[in-house]
Amino acid sequence: MANDNKPLLIKRYASRRLYNTETSDYVTLEDIAAFIREGRDVQIVDLKSGDDLTRQYLLQIIAEHESRGESVLPVDVLTDLVRSYTSQAASVVPQFLQASFEMLREGQSKAMENMGKANPMAAMPGFEAMRAQQEAFFKAMTGGMIPTPKPTENGDDDLGEIKDQLAALQDKLSKLGK
Repeated sequence: MANDNKPLLIKRYASRRLYNTETSDYVTLEDIAAFIREGRDVQIVDLKSGDDLTRQYLLQIIAEHESRGESVLPVDVLTDLVRSYTSQAASVVPQFLQASFEMLREGQSKAMENMGKANPMAAMPGFEAMRAQQEAFFKAMTGGMIPTPKPTENGDDDLGEIKDQLAALQDKLSKLGK
């Protein structure tokens, strides 16, 4: 694969076919979802106009997964998102969602780290495979929006640090609501 720091460029032709510029072949939405689950960023552009269509296609991928019963977003959350487009909350919602996903990512990272430290199962065969499966699930759940953090080998983190981080995130969230 090419440079992982740059997004994978996908070009949409007038025929609506999607072309992977790295491998010089056509791809489907499922292929794009797989790239994202693998940790790749993608950028989808219209070949003729140059318009960035990434957001449109990411929403389409989410909609297809939701329609197949792979529901991640509860109906109440979807309803609130629709309401936010027609209210003054539209300016706050993106920051709130970003802060929420950051909190989720940090919490997941700490949980994975602590699971390895305090769990006697960590010494059992297959534990690393289970942890890798959980990381893959997290990537799938977040749609690749947030890179999966790698657990650290540093044992200095304690409950007080986690509480401090949570308090800081709660403070950020309360400031967003004002």
